[in-house]
Amino acid sequence: MPTTLPAIRPDELAACCVPVTGGLVNDENAETLARVFKALGDPTRVKLLSMIAAAPEGEACICEMTGPIGLGQPTVSHHMRILVDAGLTRGERRGKWIYYRVAPDALQLLAGALAPAGDPVACRSDLPDGTE
Repeated sequence: MPTTLPAIRPDELAACCVPVTGGLVNDENAETLARVFKALGDPTRVKLLSMIAAAPEGEACICEMTGPIGLGQPTVSHHMRILVDAGLTRGERRGKWIYYRVAPDALQLLAGALAPAGDPVACRSDLPDGTE
C-alpha cells in the first residue's frame, strides 16, 4: 500500500527555493523539491495544472475537469489531492464542489529552484504572498 506523505506547507516550499545549480542542496530541500516534482511526474496532473492555470479567472471546478481529462470525478479528485499536498494548487469548497487555483507562489519557486545560479528568476522575494 502506498505511503501518504504529509502535505507540503507553503513555508516549506518557499524555504527550499535554493537553485539546484547554486551548490549542493541540503537533504530537507532536496526531499521537498523531489516531492513537488514527483507530483508533476504524472501526465494527468500536468494536464490538470495546465487546465486550471489557463481557465477563466484562473480557477476551475472539479466538475469541469472530468470531461476534458476523460476520467471520473474520484480519480480527478485523487490527482488534485496530490497537487494540493505538493503545494501546487489550492482548493476552495463551494457547496458540493471544490474550485481549484494554482498556488501563486509555487510555480515561481519551482522555476527559481531550476534557474541557473544568479538568474533573476531564482528565489524572488516579490511574490504575491511575500514568500522568499
